[in-house]
Amino acid sequence: MTNQGKKLINDPNDVVTEFIEGLVETYPGLQYLDGFPEVKVVLRADVSSATYEKVAVISGGGSGHEPAHAGFVGEGMLTAAICGDVFASPPVDSILAGVRAVTGPMGCLFIVKNYTGDRLNFGLAAEQAKSEGYKVEMVIVGDDCALPPPRGIAGRRGLAGTILIHKVAGAAAASGRSLADVAAEAKRASQMVGTMGVALSVCTLPGQVTSDRLGPGKMELGLGIHGEPGAAVADLQPVDVVVSHVLKQILSPETNYVPITRGSRVVLMINGLGATPLMELMIMAGKAVPRLQLEHGLAVDRVYTGSFMTSLDMAGFSISVMKADQAILQHLDAATKAPSWPVGVDGNHPPAKIPVPIPSSNSTNSDESLSRPQQLSQQGHILEVIIEAAATAVINLRDNLNEWDSKVGDGDCGSTMFRGATAILEDMKKHYPLNDGAETVNEIGSSIKRVMGGTSGIIYTIFCKAAYAHLKANSYSIVTPVQWSDALEAAIAAVSKYGGASAGYRTLLDALIPASSVLEERLSAGDDPADAFILSSEAALAGAESTKHMQAQAGRSTYVSGEILASVPDPGAMAAASWYRAAALAVKDKYRSS
Repeated sequence: MTNQGKKLINDPNDVVTEFIEGLVETYPGLQYLDGFPEVKVVLRADVSSATYEKVAVISGGGSGHEPAHAGFVGEGMLTAAICGDVFASPPVDSILAGVRAVTGPMGCLFIVKNYTGDRLNFGLAAEQAKSEGYKVEMVIVGDDCALPPPRGIAGRRGLAGTILIHKVAGAAAASGRSLADVAAEAKRASQMVGTMGVALSVCTLPGQVTSDRLGPGKMELGLGIHGEPGAAVADLQPVDVVVSHVLKQILSPETNYVPITRGSRVVLMINGLGATPLMELMIMAGKAVPRLQLEHGLAVDRVYTGSFMTSLDMAGFSISVMKADQAILQHLDAATKAPSWPVGVDGNHPPAKIPVPIPSSNSTNSDESLSRPQQLSQQGHILEVIIEAAATAVINLRDNLNEWDSKVGDGDCGSTMFRGATAILEDMKKHYPLNDGAETVNEIGSSIKRVMGGTSGIIYTIFCKAAYAHLKANSYSIVTPVQWSDALEAAIAAVSKYGGASAGYRTLLDALIPASSVLEERLSAGDDPADAFILSSEAALAGAESTKHMQAQAGRSTYVSGEILASVPDPGAMAAASWYRAAALAVKDKYRSS
């Protein structure tokens, strides 16, 4: 069964020229020759054959492998890229046009992947260019390690390892080396690299149908970049197994494709074939490096991971391993303006992982200050009473909260709050530093963070951490009522900032905002703090009840009809009003008893 492939294109015959137009619009350092559709050549905008005094490095081939080859045009890499039609070698006239555009007296080097069409067309172009007086050398790259050593003249296919040759040759040319030297460097590098690809799907050419040759649950080992059949079709395996197989094939002493032995230094390239997510490519890189080190005894000096030479929309990857020495590494690390060459890869690799930082606040507090005191101060007694009353109120309200939440949410508000309240009570008995108000608030937040999931958990954690940050910033250990009021205001502001809700959104803030306003107002008026707390708790209850008349603007309640919302208050607001009211009553009772 086949299906028409989905492509974001216009006329399938125009995909290459329209790609080139978009490429040069994106990268101002690139230009193309005005010879469409026959001549499709991308070149450096700063190079002219009349003035260029270095060796020009030219590559190319069929399109469909982007970013290869045009994406690697730039100072320090390719001078020009000759683009054929999709999976078709570029014509000789296009290659000659590229030579004439960028080649000066130092000559040019062709880097050609080992496919018959490319070899013949670039070869003919080289001979004709020589007859016009140009100095031309050609290096053919055949880095495929998937198939048995060929007996005929075809040789190994050119794959993604070619990109590494582009970089070596480009760096050598940029340094002012002669054509003979640049060609020698490229040829030497081409003999040190091996590549093998694995495909999970075949690719779909523009305007053509998608083949299902590779069935579900299958992968093809050694599939070519034009969709040519590979060495074998196998069941899809975990990436560990696949990477191990590919590396063994590349480094096989039986085929001896690459001169890499234990103790060698190497560079690694993980190349996506067009439809493989970067996440999967990075997983492969993370598995390949230790295998090269531990199983094959190699020193991995550089790792390049990304999509460098693709096969349209093929799902799959290739791995290239290249023997490295100081000269190779210098060329790979040399500066380039080629837009698709990866940045940030050069240089020594620091340790891959470092310890998780410990919060500085923990290192400056003694164990005693962050444990339950042997003897409570007046503030410690008050905090203990408040916390116990508030947590108990939430525990007792669990069923009501779940019932309300079943109508306007997912039905677990009470259970979530119950877990947090229970943890707070248990932790308070063990290690809350109740004599230190700020640190106690911080520990409440830690208890909530540990056991409360969902939105409620993160909101209350933010609430506590913001209050703690405010108290800590002002060095409050013994906290006055006004300072508690300021901390409450700071906590509400943080919840509003990060959660996006404010008054009237039908959330817990509809209980806490009026409570904070009344508390600040009554304390400023000189009221007794306990009385001010009681009055503010009444405002919290009234605010929570008023949510029945609000249209939800945050959370799951936004999907519930107004008729249902009007039947129950917001569970989060009721929970907040409940613990706030219980805390206020506990303070009042504590003052009365004393």
